[in-house]
Amino acid sequence: MHLVTLGINHKTAPVALREQAAFDPQTLPDALRAVTEAGAGEATILSTCNRTELYCGLDSASEESLIDWFCHYHRLTPRTVRPYLYVHDGRLAVAHAFRVASGLDSLVLGEPQILGQMKTAFAAAYKAGTTGKLLNRLFQHTFSVAKQVRTDTAIGANAVSVAYAAVSLARRIFDNLSHQTVLLIGAGEMIELAARHLKEQGIRRMIVANRTVERASSLGGIYGAEAVSLLELSDYLASADIVISCTASVLPLLGKGAVESALKARKHRPMFLVDLAVPRDIEPEVGELSDVYLYTIDDLKGVIEENMESRQAAARQAETIIEGEVIEFMRWVRSLDSVPTVRALRAATEALRDAELERARRALERGEPAEQVLLRFAHALTNKFMHAPSTTLRDAKTGSDLDLVGATRALFRLDDKAS
Repeated sequence: MHLVTLGINHKTAPVALREQAAFDPQTLPDALRAVTEAGAGEATILSTCNRTELYCGLDSASEESLIDWFCHYHRLTPRTVRPYLYVHDGRLAVAHAFRVASGLDSLVLGEPQILGQMKTAFAAAYKAGTTGKLLNRLFQHTFSVAKQVRTDTAIGANAVSVAYAAVSLARRIFDNLSHQTVLLIGAGEMIELAARHLKEQGIRRMIVANRTVERASSLGGIYGAEAVSLLELSDYLASADIVISCTASVLPLLGKGAVESALKARKHRPMFLVDLAVPRDIEPEVGELSDVYLYTIDDLKGVIEENMESRQAAARQAETIIEGEVIEFMRWVRSLDSVPTVRALRAATEALRDAELERARRALERGEPAEQVLLRFAHALTNKFMHAPSTTLRDAKTGSDLDLVGATRALFRLDDKAS
């Protein structure tokens, strides 16, 4: 059985194709069983918004048959998919799995979510009964490598997305975000990402203000936030310790006067404001107020660039770790090839032993002296065990055959000085 990985991701395929090639979590068990029925001995499917990948252990099936199944399952023509498809075999497949889990192959370098997604994918395959010795070992080793990379490098230490950078800055200003109230202005992708990061930090209360209340309600339902209209903004501003805004408005939504009024109502407890919009949602003059910390998207970009350089340095460290772990895993894979040989050798040796032991028993039953029987038994067993390898070594003539001599000395740990 050999390991093969095939798939598409954000680097190789447009979003339209990634959507077509995605696997529905509800039908994933059926897909796993279908690919094993198509010839994969073992299979795990990883499907996220940025990638769809099959990790398979193949016996008799070929990579081509796996590609054909993938295209047929999604009703795609091979001609449509092949330009965007990557296929990794053996050690390259192992290295790819390690890199993906460590966040080195992600859209955002070092992002941690992919590791959880890989664990979920493996758990689904394990539950469906489509994993075996090869994939079980691969994914356990993969999770261990990802943990080592996160522990031994700074790959995930610094923010490299604008939304995450905003949350990270908030954590510097407030000791415990779980005690704070956040006002999110807007309901687009950037605000949704900020809401997710805030939720992970255990924020106490979130309010989403949007021009369309229905959209705010939809986002609030996901992250447990209150939904209000932009017209109600002034009613909630004073309660907000943190304000993150990102709308498509052409005019500022928060002016100096509104924030000044909110500060008076708060008795000048500090406010942290992040303006991620272009054009800006918050008047620049707001930053002149005492007890206000105002950051724009340009401020955060500087932080992100510095952090990205740090992550790239960490990524180089991670690659070194992964290289060593790939060697270790492939050493285990090669050991699997020796198992049938060891079993055959043991079976042949035991057959010789049993045959000679039966002869020795018959000799004892005939009354032959025990010492004579034991000596003959030992002599015969040694000769028969050594006959085949001795003949092969004596007949060795070609270069490849001569390698048997060195292999034999290593195999039986013979002293080089022995005659």
